[in-house]
Amino acid sequence: MTRKLGGGSLVIATHNAGKLKEIGALLDPYGVKCLSAGSLGLPEPAETGKSFAENALIKARAAAEASGLAALADDSGLSVDALDGRPGVYTADWAERQWFEGNPGRDWYMAMGKVEGMLQQIGPDADRSAAFHCVLALAWPDGEYAVYEGKCAGSLTWPPRGTLGFGYDPVFIPAGHDETFAEIGPEAKHAISHRADAFAKLVADQFGG
Repeated sequence: MTRKLGGGSLVIATHNAGKLKEIGALLDPYGVKCLSAGSLGLPEPAETGKSFAENALIKARAAAEASGLAALADDSGLSVDALDGRPGVYTADWAERQWFEGNPGRDWYMAMGKVEGMLQQIGPDADRSAAFHCVLALAWPDGEYAVYEGKCAGSLTWPPRGTLGFGYDPVFIPAGHDETFAEIGPEAKHAISHRADAFAKLVADQFGG
């Protein structure tokens, strides 16, 4: 049986204030106080895994071992059927600018264009099925862990549509909808997203709700 979190402090293995706020709001009703790895001065481990689950566990275990507290990490990305699951764990890397492309940072339009270009190379009948994945990993300092996997299936469109999302949202149409993630708005997106799916599984397992 999976160990239960209960109340108390939980380290969120991120240096992103926005992600800490989002996860903290989801766990606040269960009496969990969230601290970020960044606020504790914990280093960011190299994400060397070959799957979302491996990378999430790398981050969660590193934060748990360094802090002595339970830790939660997530890893997420887009998989495209016709591209053999790519970009997958390299979802963010596909948006990284090279040294000759300007200032450091991520260019998501470039990343979306890369996916579209590869589909165009396959031809007009290319399978546009895709899915967003999110894996949440809980780890305790003694090595025990739990993993929760969420998924939102859909298809890709071009050109990008909408301004409400981020990443690949403007080209992803969730199954059963006509609008992209970037058109339906954050509240509607949260109800059906891969992250919502993973969190629902975590909450059901950890808090029985």
